[in-house]
Amino acid sequence: MSSVYHIPAMLNETIQALNIRPDGIYVDVTLGGGGHSREILKHLTSGTLYSLDQDNEAINNQTNIPDNWKLIHTNFRYLANFMDYLGVAQIDGLLADLGVSFHHFDEAERGFSFRFNGPLDMRMNQQATQTAADIVNTYSEEDLTRVLALYGELKNAKPLARKIINARPIITTWDLLKALTGDTTLELDPFRKKELTCVFQALRIEVNDELGALRDMLLAARELLAPQGRIAILTYHSLEDRIVKNFLRSGNLDGTIEKDFYGNILTPFTLIEKGLTASDEEVERNPRARSAKLRVAEKI
Repeated sequence: MSSVYHIPAMLNETIQALNIRPDGIYVDVTLGGGGHSREILKHLTSGTLYSLDQDNEAINNQTNIPDNWKLIHTNFRYLANFMDYLGVAQIDGLLADLGVSFHHFDEAERGFSFRFNGPLDMRMNQQATQTAADIVNTYSEEDLTRVLALYGELKNAKPLARKIINARPIITTWDLLKALTGDTTLELDPFRKKELTCVFQALRIEVNDELGALRDMLLAARELLAPQGRIAILTYHSLEDRIVKNFLRSGNLDGTIEKDFYGNILTPFTLIEKGLTASDEEVERNPRARSAKLRVAEKI
């Protein structure tokens, strides 16, 4: 297992895109290993950085914390609530790295990966009550099919859901692996590995309500950003990327383009980056950056 908590993807590109003011107020809603946050701090003098994470391990993992860095243990869907509580009316920039930390994938006890045998957990916030095991053991075939089809984009969601139900109880990651493939050897063809990855992604999204939290955060960011403030978001799969792309383009969650009487698009944002990907050199160093896509917009 990796001892690295997380390697931030597209670090230089993201920081550059934020166009950081030394005296500005910034929010990193996905602290993780702290890589992006610490790079933002290097660009601040009298400015302040607020870093959020729903996983308390990410908060406790930080050391040497300067006075202008405020760590907040919360899901980023509550961004508006915490900024209001702290008396922050406007921010100059917001960063969201939606990728799952190496730490989560590489720690068997967290249950995010079928590479290791461990409890089928997948909770980002370990104080939450519902685990992935709860979902696979209690959801109806219809609900399991919905989760796998919607969040895993699996065309064979129904037969997969039936396999899960027939194998109950399912307690560990390898119980689920055996239910879907018949064994736990991990000697799987590329198609089967991709299918399993999609199943685990679907369960993780359902456990953590990732897309609902993302929508809440985007709405809060739209209101908090000051004029010329920037929002930079790294996405890693099509579901979240579609939401971010439509929101930054239109300013609303529906992605509906509204125009004035003269045909001018009505949006609170100017697009800065429309889907920048990692360089070949970075992907070679960090293969998990391959699926990263950076989208950036500036508040008008």
